Amino acid sequence: MEDALIVRCPSCGAKNRIPVGRLDQPAKCGKCKTPLEPTKVPHELAPGQLDAIVRNSAIPVLVDFWAPWCGPCRMVAPEVKKVAEASNGRFLVVKVNTEQDPQTAARHRIQSIPLFAVFHRGTETARMAGARPAHDLLRFVEGARTA
Repeated sequence: MEDALIVRCPSCGAKNRIPVGRLDQPAKCGKCKTPLEPTKVPHELAPGQLDAIVRNSAIPVLVDFWAPWCGPCRMVAPEVKKVAEASNGRFLVVKVNTEQDPQTAARHRIQSIPLFAVFHRGTETARMAGARPAHDLLRFVEGARTA
């Protein structure tokens, strides 16, 4: 399933598949029933997975387009993690490695990284280039969600 996230249970370690269309609903571990918080961490997407995620997500999606060789991308990674932790289920944070998935980067016309884009109901609503602190990224996402 391209439009699902794999979330490891913090209690028992079991892997759980959560459809992005159900991210607006509470999730529990299939093995131990511990509540899961899939929006509290940035998710690394597999090549080709982005389009299904943004098309089917029940909540807005902040996409971090990055590459491992990019210094500013590595510098902003802890800030992106803070943004995911602060999301409180209002939006999902995903990361697309443009080195591993150049077709997706080309399709979305990514010309510089890091680049952040917000998608809502399958449509890009905003984009912003450059490394930013978490509070700027949060303000960006909140502003894009109302656009």
